[in-house]
Amino acid sequence: MIRERRNKEKLKLYYEKFINEGIIDPNVHPWVAASWQKCRELNIPNKKMPKLHQLSKQDLALRRAKHEPAIEFMDGLYEQSKQHFNIYNLSMLLVDENDFVLKNYALPFFQRILDDVQGGRVAFEDIGTTSIEIAKEHGVPFLLFGPEMWIEECHSGDACAAPIIVDGKIRYVISLFSLDQKDLPYDIVISLLLSMKYSLEKYLATYDQLAATNILLDELPHAIYYLKNGGKISFANKAAKLRVGSHKYLSDVFLNYEHLPINKGFNNIASHNREVTWLTPEKTYEDITSVLPIKNANDVTNVMVVTTSIEDLKTTIAHATGYSTRYSLFSMVGNSEEFLALQAKASRLARGTGNILLQGEPGTGKQRLAYGIHQSSPRAAAPMIIVKCSNDEQALSLELFGNDLDITNKIHLASEGTLFIDEIEKMPVTIGDKLASILKEDGDKLNVRLIAACDSNLKKLTDKGLFSKDLYELLMKTVLRIPPLRERVEDIEVIAKHILMEMSNQHHLPLKTLSRESIGMLKRCVWLGNIKQLQGVIEMAFFHTAGTTIYPENIKLPADKTLEKSWKYDKQSFIEVWKAAGGNISKLSDMLDVSRVTLYRYLKKYGLTKPE
Repeated sequence: MIRERRNKEKLKLYYEKFINEGIIDPNVHPWVAASWQKCRELNIPNKKMPKLHQLSKQDLALRRAKHEPAIEFMDGLYEQSKQHFNIYNLSMLLVDENDFVLKNYALPFFQRILDDVQGGRVAFEDIGTTSIEIAKEHGVPFLLFGPEMWIEECHSGDACAAPIIVDGKIRYVISLFSLDQKDLPYDIVISLLLSMKYSLEKYLATYDQLAATNILLDELPHAIYYLKNGGKISFANKAAKLRVGSHKYLSDVFLNYEHLPINKGFNNIASHNREVTWLTPEKTYEDITSVLPIKNANDVTNVMVVTTSIEDLKTTIAHATGYSTRYSLFSMVGNSEEFLALQAKASRLARGTGNILLQGEPGTGKQRLAYGIHQSSPRAAAPMIIVKCSNDEQALSLELFGNDLDITNKIHLASEGTLFIDEIEKMPVTIGDKLASILKEDGDKLNVRLIAACDSNLKKLTDKGLFSKDLYELLMKTVLRIPPLRERVEDIEVIAKHILMEMSNQHHLPLKTLSRESIGMLKRCVWLGNIKQLQGVIEMAFFHTAGTTIYPENIKLPADKTLEKSWKYDKQSFIEVWKAAGGNISKLSDMLDVSRVTLYRYLKKYGLTKPE
């Protein structure tokens, strides 16, 4: 609050009246009056300026380093206006949010030596009523006349303070003091203070925004340069500095600078997402580069360059399309001979380089096994890219091959890693032929390992012309058959316990256990959907059990079909299996491990011709 000039003699009388009698004159400013009352309540001495609570030199240096941007800016402001300080015998303090003086400008503060002021605390509880205290308390500039200050020794000078507010928070206080009051032009002093307040607030807000922007730019996977004419580097983010080091000009780093699109940028010709080669004596960068002209009054004064390594871009895209390998080979559990033999064989094959076909019924864990093989292979640091086949030839072709083999197609994303194709039996023959051709002709260049999964008989599909013969030959060299859950009943208990442990870890909930009756119940069930179906049942029981033990009443089995009601003895059980096979007699034969002749006999027995 900026106030009109006041009669100092009257103000002196008001002060003495309060000190001697405890009476507040009605003419005392209410903010000053409230501050005086607090001083009296806290018994703050009012005669002489006390020795200020002082930071050590080391602590002051640390505090100044923390506030260096504000100090540096205030140093510049003072240099531009110090003639006013000299003319009017002004001193100025820059005070931080904890009331410590970061710096004293011009004359010593109330005749104190410099070392007594800088690093000193000027808090209300130390020296009572000041313009600093009132400006902080009310969040506005305030002019305080000498006799209104609590310390009587300070009555010879006036003071004006302004809070520096950024994002609604007081960060600093600037305070001007005058020892010579007779001819002091308050309007000039106040104008100077308000100008400094406005300038510092704007500077700090901009500084904060730039600091946040720089943090963001440093985290981006792009090299970003802001260049002046001639290629002088005005700004470079972290990724860019890794390329240019301490060099001031791009032309000092890149051998082909004259052939880069930067010069076109200075001629007001923008470049967007161009493939550009950047040559240095030590390394060649194959990048996607954009150059953007920056105009000032229709003249291009600077250019912004954003350039990204194609390899880094491929990795970034790969992350978004399934880079992370979530499972190891040991995330699949079991104790049966069949499972342990599968796990050991998969571990051996993982260390090789050949393509692999995973055969197994739906829900047996083919995708998890593919993850485990990739994770156990020398390719584990590279992407595992997943493609799920469909009969949509155009969409599948675009996903696999892209347009002219661009860098976003999944074959290229899987470079040096693994391409996992699920339900490969659905792949159209033309797509399969093209994939086999690419893997044969460009295999060394692409360096992709193919792992495919199917739940059908690929040989029969190939013999009928429904699957690519060339792709079949690439895959059938190494086949892993994953047994259905009915062939590894003894593993059901350990699998169920493992699922419960994963649920507990994933959802940060207490571990739950299965009662012996529940385990027996699970072992007697016919798991047509294999491990995937078992997992769904266990997950539902996990969330529907209030305690830590899961009992049979907490478990809802799929259609309540148990081993006693098997397909051989119960029509409804047979129908469930028949539905799971989609009415395909060959698939049903594989699922139940019986001959087609036997199945035709049961179809006739139950009077079935298609799934009901």
